[in-house]
Amino acid sequence: MLQFLWLVPTLPLLGFLVLVLTEGKLPNKTVQTIGVGSVFGSALLSAMIGIEFLGSPTSAYIQTLWTWMEVGPFKPQISLYLDHLSLIMLFVITGVGFLIHLYSAGFMEEDPGYSRFFSYMNLFVFAMLILVLGDNLVLLFLGWEGVGLCSYLLIGFWYTNADYGYAARKAFVVTRVGDTAMAVGLFFLFMHLETLQIQPLMEKAASEWPVGSALPAIAAALLLGGAIGKSAQFPLQVWLPDAMAGPTPISALIHAATMVTAGVYLVARTHVLFELAPDVQFAVAVIATITLLISGFTALTQTDIKRILAYSTISQIGYMFLGLGVGAWSAAIFHLMTHAFFKALLFLGAGGVIHCFHHEHDIFKMGGLGRNLPVTFASFLIGGAALSALPFTSGHYSKDEILLTAFHSGGYGPWFWFAGVVGAFVTVIYTFRLIFIAFFGPKIHDVDEHFDGRMRIPLLILCVLALLGGLVQMPLDSVFHQESEIVHAQGFDWVEAITTGVPLAGLVAAYLVFLKGAFKPETILATNWGRSLQQFWYCGWGMDALYIFLFVRPIEWLAVVNRNDIVDSLYNGVAAFSRICYQGLAWTQTGRLRWYAAGMIVGGVLVIGLGGMQ
Repeated sequence: MLQFLWLVPTLPLLGFLVLVLTEGKLPNKTVQTIGVGSVFGSALLSAMIGIEFLGSPTSAYIQTLWTWMEVGPFKPQISLYLDHLSLIMLFVITGVGFLIHLYSAGFMEEDPGYSRFFSYMNLFVFAMLILVLGDNLVLLFLGWEGVGLCSYLLIGFWYTNADYGYAARKAFVVTRVGDTAMAVGLFFLFMHLETLQIQPLMEKAASEWPVGSALPAIAAALLLGGAIGKSAQFPLQVWLPDAMAGPTPISALIHAATMVTAGVYLVARTHVLFELAPDVQFAVAVIATITLLISGFTALTQTDIKRILAYSTISQIGYMFLGLGVGAWSAAIFHLMTHAFFKALLFLGAGGVIHCFHHEHDIFKMGGLGRNLPVTFASFLIGGAALSALPFTSGHYSKDEILLTAFHSGGYGPWFWFAGVVGAFVTVIYTFRLIFIAFFGPKIHDVDEHFDGRMRIPLLILCVLALLGGLVQMPLDSVFHQESEIVHAQGFDWVEAITTGVPLAGLVAAYLVFLKGAFKPETILATNWGRSLQQFWYCGWGMDALYIFLFVRPIEWLAVVNRNDIVDSLYNGVAAFSRICYQGLAWTQTGRLRWYAAGMIVGGVLVIGLGGMQ
């Protein structure tokens, strides 16, 4: 089956082409069959390919289709690379992607842009598969930019709403900052190592660049710039909350399960460069720590159900970056996989709530939903438990592995562990704040869970994966040869006990505050400092305001100052000078032969005179 690897990205591409070329004229059932069926075919192929690959002794499989271009020594190929890392990404993209496509078939059925929606979704899956299967950084970058384009199209899917169009442009512009850094990084790598084939590149870097030298530090920093842009890490995290403007299945696919984890994949795939640049790898951990804390405290103050989950996504990707920063490469990818399960579940569950509430997002306008929406309630309960890393859930296994590795990594490791534990406590608080307010308490509106099997089946499957997904671990030793190991203490391990116990303590605190009312948050909000702190957290720690002050306002000022356009003035001046010259030359054209002869004589005398002076 390995020889059919090329079909995995090709099927969604064919689905996209059919849906685009038919211009939305196909009936919804046909659109559904093409859109969902193409991704199901990719998922089925991925499963069969994965079974064969895991059963084979080989650690990598390369399938070269053709040479893309050839310019001197630069010869990138359309070549696919399959190892255990890309196989995990393959399972996540096609497996979770198929479930989200199936859910979308019911969720978006009444939308007039049904065909356009699935064409964008299919194109996104194709681009994401190219990103993770690309054997060289040029092909990876093609997929990277492809998912950026699809993100713009899907966030602004309801383009008649100006706010949604603004959110799409914001995502596109902010991620371009990181993409530019990444593109410069590719030029830098090729200039110094003369190849962009990922495996030869890593081998050459390891053999030619000393650990801690400037060249790998520059290359790793530039790639990190691309990663933090795409994965919404500090300071480029501002685009993701606004990206919730798109339909909820888009939030589940792009902004929870796949696209935002592309940065994690990039750093993991080029981990050799980061190991050669320990200062940059340390910066990864610092950025991750800042991100997971900022976004966690911001989520505490949100009232929009999707924005709470959006900030949660930023925080959880922060944990993945923390794993990368402390050398827990396998743990970071493990958390990437489990996060795809429970966060897709939570977003699709949120879609069910929004669907039943006729597009209401405010959790304080909900209440008592646990009795009316049993499947959605179960989805939120299981997904919330996994997000909170409660024991025996998938999130517990992956997040604890990251935190324990951080503690035992030496240096600032215990401080990273402490920040991660604080973030874990905050995660439980905001997660069960959402659940207790929306699904418990007094009923505000009567709602019914009126959605069919296409929406219900994906939720049930993701519930199982969110619970048991932590038992599935891929052998990544062949990919990460310098994996840091968790050092367990003999007997009672207080670090492990605290790491496991903090989420339980957070659950008790959330129960007492938001369900039993033992403490009223309004008491803090009644004070001036409480209101100020709440507003500061609510607006994302003022990052949007900072960017408006640093970049937007100066550009607007320049636009006002330059309202007459200096560049146009320059060209208008050239045109005016040309007209003056024309008028001067026209004045000399009198039609009198004597004047022409005199002009020739005077000119000749001047030329001869100037020649004699030299």
